[in-house]
Amino acid sequence: MSFIYMDESGDLGFDFSKSKTSKNFIITFLFTNSVNRSLDKIVSKTFQSMEPAKRHKHCGTLHCHKEHPKTKMRLLSLLARKQDVSILVIRLNKRKVYTPLQEEKNSLYNYVVNILLDRIFTRKLVPLESMRFVASKRDTNKFLNNNFKEYICNGLKIKHKANIEFDIKTPAQLKPLQIVDFVSWSVFQKYENNDESYYNLIKHLVIEDYLLFG
Repeated sequence: MSFIYMDESGDLGFDFSKSKTSKNFIITFLFTNSVNRSLDKIVSKTFQSMEPAKRHKHCGTLHCHKEHPKTKMRLLSLLARKQDVSILVIRLNKRKVYTPLQEEKNSLYNYVVNILLDRIFTRKLVPLESMRFVASKRDTNKFLNNNFKEYICNGLKIKHKANIEFDIKTPAQLKPLQIVDFVSWSVFQKYENNDESYYNLIKHLVIEDYLLFG
């Protein structure tokens, strides 16, 4: 079975007068044919590499934006060695999003994710005989819900005659979601802040980097 883990970076706000409103919205897929244990080990090794005092005080779940640069580099370097992992990215240029879509954030979120999945199926970027899709759920994320699951699964079934296993989990529940969090953050730094230092560690794993509303 193949696995696709999804996370995002940036926000879907469109009031650019606010300093915290991002210019980009990134959705990242981490694809692998291996079982979860292979990716679990990357998280465990990263955690164990931390200084004992910091590890003792840590919550136990890695969140990229909160971690020390050494921790970020450690995890991404371990991931870079994997030969059975691929990364797929879709980047939303928020300034060019049509006004009606700006006002329908749930629809926009579903639309963007569906485009990336559609490109996977249409271009046969990854093996799709048996696939489990896992989206990362966060407390601040208002878009991951049953309607999202229904929209994605029904769309794939109608257009591609594909049935997939679909889950929404927290990073604490599945360690691979902690990894895709680091990947998505790294892609976001490249486009939002012109910092490619983290992205360059894993860029050879990126098989699709698609700009929407470019």
